[in-house]
Amino acid sequence: MNKKRHFAIFTTASLPWMTGTAVNPLFRAAYLAKDGERLVSLVIPWLSLKDQKLVYPNNITFSRPTEQEAYVRRWLDERIGFKSDFSILFYPAKFSLGKRSILAAGDISEVVPDENADVAILEEPEHLTWFHHGKRWKIKFRLVVGIIHTNYLEYVRRERNGRMQAFLLKYLNNWVVGIYCHKVIRLSAVTQDYPKSIVCNVHGVNPKFLEIGKKKLEQQRNGVQAFTKGAYYIGKMVWSKGYKELLKLLQDHQKELTGLEVDLYGNGEDSDQVQEAAKRLELAVRVHPGCVLRDLYAHKLNPLFVKFYKVFLNPSTTDVLCTTTAEALAMGKIVVCANHPSNEFFKQFPNCRTYDNADGFVKRHELSWEAATERFLRVAELDQAFTRKPSKSNSKRFMSTSLGLWSSVEDASAYVHHVASGFETTRKIFGAIPKSLQPDEEQCKELGLAIPAAETSMEDKNLEEPIPEGWELKDEGSKTSHYLCPTTGQHFSTYEDLMRYVNYAKENKLSIYVPDFKINKLKRKRMRMRNKPSSAARGNSGGQSSRPPPLNPGKESNGLEETANPMESNDTGEDTEVGEAGKSIEAGALEASEAMKE
Repeated sequence: MNKKRHFAIFTTASLPWMTGTAVNPLFRAAYLAKDGERLVSLVIPWLSLKDQKLVYPNNITFSRPTEQEAYVRRWLDERIGFKSDFSILFYPAKFSLGKRSILAAGDISEVVPDENADVAILEEPEHLTWFHHGKRWKIKFRLVVGIIHTNYLEYVRRERNGRMQAFLLKYLNNWVVGIYCHKVIRLSAVTQDYPKSIVCNVHGVNPKFLEIGKKKLEQQRNGVQAFTKGAYYIGKMVWSKGYKELLKLLQDHQKELTGLEVDLYGNGEDSDQVQEAAKRLELAVRVHPGCVLRDLYAHKLNPLFVKFYKVFLNPSTTDVLCTTTAEALAMGKIVVCANHPSNEFFKQFPNCRTYDNADGFVKRHELSWEAATERFLRVAELDQAFTRKPSKSNSKRFMSTSLGLWSSVEDASAYVHHVASGFETTRKIFGAIPKSLQPDEEQCKELGLAIPAAETSMEDKNLEEPIPEGWELKDEGSKTSHYLCPTTGQHFSTYEDLMRYVNYAKENKLSIYVPDFKINKLKRKRMRMRNKPSSAARGNSGGQSSRPPPLNPGKESNGLEETANPMESNDTGEDTEVGEAGKSIEAGALEASEAMKE
């Protein structure tokens, strides 16, 4: 009997937040585990109570992960109609209010034990790996499949300096996805193109919508009016979600659409502006900003609420693969959507944009999660014999599992990312949540994790570990505290970064750890004092050099020879100290390559 494959599905959101990366990975886990041929784990973010209040609707919060797991399973059981045996694991995460996104804290690959590390499915791989600092995914898992959900470049282009941000983000995404994923699946062609990626819709729709579609088909065959309402649209009420395009279309064709009634459901930052724009139309366009998406989806309202509409309107071009479009098709509605790569998959259905007979229900199986699971296994080549061998090392350290001897540019690139993501300053520059390199103490307790030493504050760390000689803590407030070397001007934000450098500098005799550093510095100071001209000499220099000839040329020459070393300057002491700092910075840059020898 063959050993079952273990699938670990990592995603960037979880119920009760009703977003695509919360719902679709949940259905994927259920249907991959349905036949019992695989061991499946769904790995979802765990937020602190403070962040839960910012993210989850209706003031829903959880004090323990088991409570959230029960909520997720109950929601799923009400929709799939069968019991699916898969485990739910949690990784510590934080919510970025500015990005409106959940970002991981710490190395989330550690949630899956090494002995179970087989197939990893990264839902939104770029999002999960932007700030990843830990084991290299390709080393820990036999196969890593990334599924691209979001068209991040399109969203970024709409922001200030959007073109430049999109340009940089494109290369950052290519970098992290390339070094951490074996295979990349794009839900539609509208997403960023990645080398050797495959375009395939590996999503299905809620089975409840397929049931509605069957009932509607039966009603039509029996001559019963299946739909009693006009058109509707469901989406987050922000202009980028297609509202601007939709209202423009309705405005331009008001005469042709006389009598049409349209209901818009959702909420968002632009809801007030959407309402104002709708009021200026002659058509009956009703905006329901108070009817939040979570109210439509989180309960049993959605199938009952929208099943009476005949037409679903969706002119959005920012969605990668619109779930509500798929749901409308499954229910047999006429779907009017933009002619855009994001809707390429939907064009195969006769009820997409036009609906004139019952043939639109023939291909409904393609919308199901059973069919989506079949497509996923096929394009990920998981329906074939698998031969890739896992790493023999089970160490928790990145370097011992990922490095050794570099064999390719990709290995070097992965190591650069690992080093860069390990420094708090670098992480902040690239937009990481401050102090997210490790989970905080509260989350560790809630998840039963060991409290990482990296989270200890500078003041507490000073009580436990001494500050190395030559360094001091500059405490100018919690946001600006840092460790400073007054001699060279170097500074580090965390104790761990400081000690990493100090150990390296001592071993390689750099910076203030150069042999006889203090003696040579004192000699240089005496030399400057001896060479400093008197005021009379300066006044009588007559354009000549202000430095007087040495009293004893031979002895002076010997003194200079004694202090000469590659790190010194032949000019002033200030230049020498700049040279020292430059060497120290260079040492820090070399640390990445030298660390392999440790």
